[in-house]
Amino acid sequence: MADTAKPVVGGQAVIEGVMMKSKDRMAIAVRKPNKKIVVKKERLKSIVYRSKFFNLPLIRGIVVLFETLIIGIKALTFSANVAVEEETSKKGKKEKISNWSIAFTILISIGLAIGLFILLPLFLTRLVTTSDGFVFNVVDGVIRIGIFLAYIVSISFMSDVKRLFQYHGAEHKSVFCFEAGKKLTVKNARGFSALHPRCGTTLIVLVLVISILLFSIVTSPLWIIKFIVRLAFIPIIAAFSYEFLKFGACHQNNWLIRILIAPGLLLQMITTREPDDSQIEVAIKALKAVVPKNMHST
Repeated sequence: MADTAKPVVGGQAVIEGVMMKSKDRMAIAVRKPNKKIVVKKERLKSIVYRSKFFNLPLIRGIVVLFETLIIGIKALTFSANVAVEEETSKKGKKEKISNWSIAFTILISIGLAIGLFILLPLFLTRLVTTSDGFVFNVVDGVIRIGIFLAYIVSISFMSDVKRLFQYHGAEHKSVFCFEAGKKLTVKNARGFSALHPRCGTTLIVLVLVISILLFSIVTSPLWIIKFIVRLAFIPIIAAFSYEFLKFGACHQNNWLIRILIAPGLLLQMITTREPDDSQIEVAIKALKAVVPKNMHST
């Protein structure tokens, strides 16, 4: 059984690496083309832990959503620059990808996501039903989930995405190993599952399901109102989903919680892949950088 005194850790896969974070620390470990592992460490000062207001239920979920986005941009920027460094050093010149470049790319991606997962389902639903109420919103939600699943499955065949999903699996295995109180080694981590109940993939599934339930009671005959409501409610739905995941993390053995998070675990069978030992090694390097030394062994 995991030690309850241990800090809660989590992270994300990045380009040829893993980002891990705890309450007050963040570390990114990336394997360079020359096989060496480079690690960047940083202290975190979340406003959630410095303000009673921002630590209130639901409020903290919205704050964490934006803080996680910022941390994710930093992690992706660092991993991308490690890759660029290696390539440009061979050509005898230096290039660097800025946080703004990554942020702009993410903004473009968000715009495309809005079109794919909000506008397109609204358009397709209009072709399926003439209802403006409950039926419309349910059909819209089902189509949105279908498009999302089709998207995830299609990109999973890309070689770069496959490697990203392997690092995702390595992240989960190392976190499981830590939570179980085992020595942080590749051999120990290898034996754990690549599917983790606190994964962001589970959060996405919760957002999709909660959105169907919420939008089913918010109806309007106007297409533009439907679009604005869906866009405006994203942070609110994410906040509810965050609180559920937080509650579920403390009651993982409850049968009802297990049933509710099961769809997220099933989706992780697509968004994670079995990592090789070198990828698990990278994840462990990042994890060791954010937890106290007395809780792991070098």
